[in-house]
Amino acid sequence: MIPVLINGNGPYDFILDTGVGPMIITDPDILDPLDFNALKKIEISGLGTDTVEAYVSQSVSAQIGRAEISNIPTVVLKNDLFNLSRYLGQKIYGIIGFSFFNSFVVDIRYSQSRLIIYGDEAKIKFRGERVPLEIYNQRPYVLAEVAVSDSVKVTAKFLIDTGASHALSMETWDNGSFPMPEKRISANLGMSLSGRIKGNVGRITSLNFGGYVFKDIVAGFPNYKTIIAKIAGSKRNGNLGAELLRRFDLQFDYANSGVYLKLNSYAKKPFNYDRVGAVLYLDQEKFKRYLIAEVDDDSPADRAGLLSGDEVLSINFIGIVNYSLDQLTEMFKSGRQKLIVFEIARDGKVIFRFVSPENRI
Repeated sequence: MIPVLINGNGPYDFILDTGVGPMIITDPDILDPLDFNALKKIEISGLGTDTVEAYVSQSVSAQIGRAEISNIPTVVLKNDLFNLSRYLGQKIYGIIGFSFFNSFVVDIRYSQSRLIIYGDEAKIKFRGERVPLEIYNQRPYVLAEVAVSDSVKVTAKFLIDTGASHALSMETWDNGSFPMPEKRISANLGMSLSGRIKGNVGRITSLNFGGYVFKDIVAGFPNYKTIIAKIAGSKRNGNLGAELLRRFDLQFDYANSGVYLKLNSYAKKPFNYDRVGAVLYLDQEKFKRYLIAEVDDDSPADRAGLLSGDEVLSINFIGIVNYSLDQLTEMFKSGRQKLIVFEIARDGKVIFRFVSPENRI
């Protein structure tokens, strides 16, 4: 997340996302009162199942630090359909992508939680391995070698998607679904512009990206029939998300069709996956109430009796307001907890549920 001035006002927290073309504003209240009837109406789609009504503006400017861009093509959602704020735990006003990356050299240093922006006149010291980028339809693509198993190894085309929380999404291969590992589970793979993405999760043997090899990576496999119409034009096979990308410090150089990769201190961390099976979100009005959005079938959370809609009051006898969503996500993935005690409110009653996390893949 980065602070952005919109038309000189703000700052507002935006997601920095290579996976989007035009800037997307999810809360139209940050703009001067809009006459939606005067804007061009469009329908857009993500990897979910439905299309979303939105409007296009060409009169928005954005400033990040001292870097400013004017007249950015902007999609304005009349209603916030992403619900990013509830899943990230703080108010999010939009997503900024291609216009920003195409105007500057962008240096993302995950290891320092730092963003450096270079203008045309800046002297830039590029670091690490250069990987060629193909910029297609305002999005960056790379080639990487992936081994789904010891016997299935292919070179595939991936979207670089800094806005996706997963490590790897394997979408299509040879006009069909990507071969999946034998051990896998049905899962929600996250949110897209038009809803939740359903599919499977498993581990692949290895991924070679820019000469760097990662093993035993958690990969999502979206339902092919749901997504094929959304990705057909790009001819991509999948995408690389932040759980993989954060293991590098990255320098994006769209003007010269390249990205530079330098391993950082996160490089050797294992790829963990949720061991509980419950998705939590924050109430958007006050950001103080934690609720359960979904529970995976036959997961530890399901077997313990947690239900969608339960309000979580405490975890391990510590009040829920003392946790951030990031801390809870790490707890559910880490494997350090043998038992997690949920205190929940349901139908006016307070009850306890005991969840035994397990390695699900």
